[in-house]
Amino acid sequence: MLGDRIRRLRKQKKMTLESLAGTELTKGMLSLIENNKANPSMESLAYIANQLGIDIAELMGEVSTDELRATLEQVEKIFNVPFRNDFPDKYKQLIELIDPHIGKLSKGYESARLLEIYSYSLQREGLSGWESLLENASDMFDQMNISSNRTAIGIFRSNLAFFEHNYHESLNILMAERKEIEAKHAYIEPMARLDLDYSEAILLYAVGNSKAAIETMEMALAYSKEKRMFYLIDDLYRLAAAHAMMEGNKKEKDYYLLKLKQYGEFADYAPSIYFCDLFEIIELISETQEYTKALAKVEGFLSSGDLMDYYSPWFTLEKAKALYYLGRFEEALQSIDKVVTPDIHHPIDLSNFYLKESYQALILMELGKKEEAVTVAQKAVENFEPLLDSKMKDFSRTVLKQVSG
Repeated sequence: MLGDRIRRLRKQKKMTLESLAGTELTKGMLSLIENNKANPSMESLAYIANQLGIDIAELMGEVSTDELRATLEQVEKIFNVPFRNDFPDKYKQLIELIDPHIGKLSKGYESARLLEIYSYSLQREGLSGWESLLENASDMFDQMNISSNRTAIGIFRSNLAFFEHNYHESLNILMAERKEIEAKHAYIEPMARLDLDYSEAILLYAVGNSKAAIETMEMALAYSKEKRMFYLIDDLYRLAAAHAMMEGNKKEKDYYLLKLKQYGEFADYAPSIYFCDLFEIIELISETQEYTKALAKVEGFLSSGDLMDYYSPWFTLEKAKALYYLGRFEEALQSIDKVVTPDIHHPIDLSNFYLKESYQALILMELGKKEEAVTVAQKAVENFEPLLDSKMKDFSRTVLKQVSG
């Protein structure tokens, strides 16, 4: 009840009845209000809220900013833990923590952020109602001119189509969201702007508009340098290098890999260095045919114990390729059977792993298993079908013809 809430807030603020009553209320009247024996006027409520240093809406609600802040602190700790197999109930836990406050979240950053995370969690769990709640959070961030969270919401909406591999739809959603954000926010925080640029470049590459993608990427890189920020620079270089390799543009690929390597060494950032090493191995296999050298490098990484889990499938696939070209077909089959495609959705990344079935077909053919070879080769072609034309897509078709002949 209202009186209980006033008493609790007064004690949280370590205030006496006298100090809260101040000059506008008597100690006796305040005591009656706290014991729910008297109903304060709106003027008295406004005075009490002012004395407590809170908004009147908070005073009349059933949850205080301090309570919301405490809940949000718990929520952020869970939300920021990467989704892993050993934490399967992450989003259910978030829903349970936030659910008691839904309906009482009216204004302020804490309310908007809790609504945002609650919406994400509902969507992840396949529950309804998240769209309207996310729209409320979006409006609240617009009103508070907090562009970072508003941008995150726009990218989340776009990513839902991206994860379904509807790349054109995803790009259309992102551009509509960006237009709205730029119209409503006179100032967009630098990291939010770079998030928008990076997402736009990713999607432009995904739909095959490499010219616009490069322009967007170069604009983002120039802005990063202007602001003396290194945020997303490595991702931009990595994306550009992968696309150049996919199109067979060696000059452009080498340029962006050099930039990425320089960044990785400067920042001592392992993922950037892994990526450069991976590309070196791919080049040894596909361009210079130095299979023994490529295999030695791959095995060195896989046996080091330092390789990040995300990169293991990439290096294992290259090991299988090297073994195939060296004629070690049984070992190649054992390696390629270990390759599990990571949680990736961009067509450039998917193309790399769709090659698995093509090489699997070649290996099976060498082992005299033609029927199996044709089946997996056909699967590779089917996987590539919705993706843009590329050297990798052409390779899958060539393999199918080879094993079917």
